[in-house]
Amino acid sequence: MPMDWEKFQKKDEARPPDLAKVVEDLRRFQKRLPSTYILVAILVVIWLLTGLYTVRPDEIGVVKRFGKYSYETKSGLHYHLPYPAETVLKPKVTQVRRFEVGVRTVSPGPPPRYQDLPDEALMLTGDENIVNIQFIVQYLIKDPKDYLFNVDDPDKTIKDASEAAMREVVGNSKIDDALTGGKFRIQQDTKDLLQQIMDRYKSGLTVATVQLQAVAPPDQVVAAFKDVASAREDENRLINEAEGYSNDILPKASGKAAELVQQAEAYKESKIKQAQGDASRFTAQLKEYHKAKEVTRKRLYLETIQEVLAEAKKFVLTNRASGVLPLLPLEGLGGGRPSVPPQESGK
Repeated sequence: MPMDWEKFQKKDEARPPDLAKVVEDLRRFQKRLPSTYILVAILVVIWLLTGLYTVRPDEIGVVKRFGKYSYETKSGLHYHLPYPAETVLKPKVTQVRRFEVGVRTVSPGPPPRYQDLPDEALMLTGDENIVNIQFIVQYLIKDPKDYLFNVDDPDKTIKDASEAAMREVVGNSKIDDALTGGKFRIQQDTKDLLQQIMDRYKSGLTVATVQLQAVAPPDQVVAAFKDVASAREDENRLINEAEGYSNDILPKASGKAAELVQQAEAYKESKIKQAQGDASRFTAQLKEYHKAKEVTRKRLYLETIQEVLAEAKKFVLTNRASGVLPLLPLEGLGGGRPSVPPQESGK
C-alpha cells in the first residue's frame, strides 16, 4: 500500500505525529519502489519501440509530427518518435490505380459481368448529338506529400475531374470523330486536360492513360445511326467509284489532247513550210517570167498539162472511127459519168 501522505502532512497542534507509524510507512514505500520503476521502465521501452516501422519497396514513408508533414523516408527499416509525437503514412507510389466511368465491373468472371451507368456515360457532342461513352482512367501517385495533404479525397477528385474533362473534349468534337477515327485524339486530349486539372489542384497524381472502352449512340437511336452509317458507306463507295473513273479517263483524255495538239502543231509546221516553199517557187518563177515571158508562159502551161494529164485516162480516136459503136465501152472504162462523143476530126 502507498504511504498515506495526507496523514503524514497533517499537522495536529494538539497531538504530535506518531513517529513509529511514519517510519513504518516509509519502509513499506521503499520496499515497493524498485518493482514500480521496473514496470515503468518496461512500459517506456515498449512505447519507444512503437516508433520502429518498415517501408516496402513500392511505398514511401511520410512522417507527420503532431499532425503536420515533417519528412519522407525510402524503403527499409526506420524510426520515428512514438505516438502521439509522430505518426507515419505509407502510400503505394508504384501501384497503378484505375477506375471506370460509365460502367462498373460487377464480376471479373469468366465470363465478366458489367453494369452500365447511363448517368455517367451519356454525353453531348459539339454538333448536338448524344453519345454513350465508357472509358477507363489509370493513374499513379507522383508526390506523396501533395496526395496526402493538399486534397481531401484525391481518388474521388480525379474521378469527378476525369468525367468533366471527357465531357468538355466530347463537347468540342463531332459525333463522327467520337464514333470513328477521332477516338485517339479524344483520349489524348482528355488525358492532357485531366493532368492539367490535377496539377492545378496540386493533387500529387499523374495520369497514366485514358482509354475508351465503348463509344456508341444511345439505344433509342441505334437504328437511325445504322441507316446513316449505311448511307455514308454508299456515299463513300460512289465517291471512290467516281474517283476511279476520273483517274482512268482523265489521263486518257490528257493523252488524246496532247496527241491532237502535237498533230496540229505538225500540220501547222508542214503547211507553213509548204506555203514558204510555194512562195519561194513562185518568186523564182516570177523572176524567170520577167526574163522571158513567152517561153516561161509556155513552159508553165506544158508543166500544168503534164501534171493534170498524168493520172487521167486518155482515149485516142482516129478519123476513121465513126458512129456510136466504137464509143460504147468508153463509159464503162472511164468508171464515171458518160462522156460526150467527140467530134470527128475534120468535121
